[in-house]
Amino acid sequence: MAQATRRTLTAAARAAAKRADRAQTRQSPQPADVPRPPRAPAPSGRTVVVEAPDGWDDPPEPRPRDEEPELPRPLPGRLRLALLGVVLVAGLTAVGVLGWQYREARATEQARVQALAAARAAAPVVLSYDHRRLDRDFARARALLTGKFREEYARTTKQVVGPTARKYEGVVRATVVRPADGGAPAASVVSASPDRAVVLLFVNQVTESTQVTGSRVDLNRVRMTVDRTPDGWKVSAVDAL
Repeated sequence: MAQATRRTLTAAARAAAKRADRAQTRQSPQPADVPRPPRAPAPSGRTVVVEAPDGWDDPPEPRPRDEEPELPRPLPGRLRLALLGVVLVAGLTAVGVLGWQYREARATEQARVQALAAARAAAPVVLSYDHRRLDRDFARARALLTGKFREEYARTTKQVVGPTARKYEGVVRATVVRPADGGAPAASVVSASPDRAVVLLFVNQVTESTQVTGSRVDLNRVRMTVDRTPDGWKVSAVDAL
């Protein structure tokens, strides 16, 4: 009986000693420099590891989004009105210039037609005369002239052409050359503006006088300048080329 009691005490003592050891182990602190092992993540499924091929470059990191552009501030009311006024004036000016150019072009085209007709009609009168009716012929020619050229023509016919024509019984008949097929007289406008034009004419002059046996034909090129006047288009210059 006593032996059984000792064994029971010995077993109880051993159990008490083990409980004391476990209690001491729980109370003793862990060293600060010993890291605790990380917890393993809970498995979420099968993991496959893929090795990158040779020459693989990681994609560039995304750039930060550009900042939103700052919207322009609205212009003050007076400034907007001023700008609108400038635009309106510029538009009206452009319309005015285009309108003026259009009118100028139309006026120039009309001048070309009118000046060409006036030069064709004036050339035979201005470049012809007959010693038997010099006063009439010279008066008809002066009516088609203007400016200084009119004065020069009057002086030359009075001092030179008239006396020579009377002395040698001179007769000169001028005509603007026409094509063989009977087309328009050979004349063209060299330059033109609404109030002036220069016309080139091919003129034949047939001269008869006591100084010439038979008739002499002169083939001339004549440059004639005509100006717009209140009385119509008048000749302001004649040059033989």
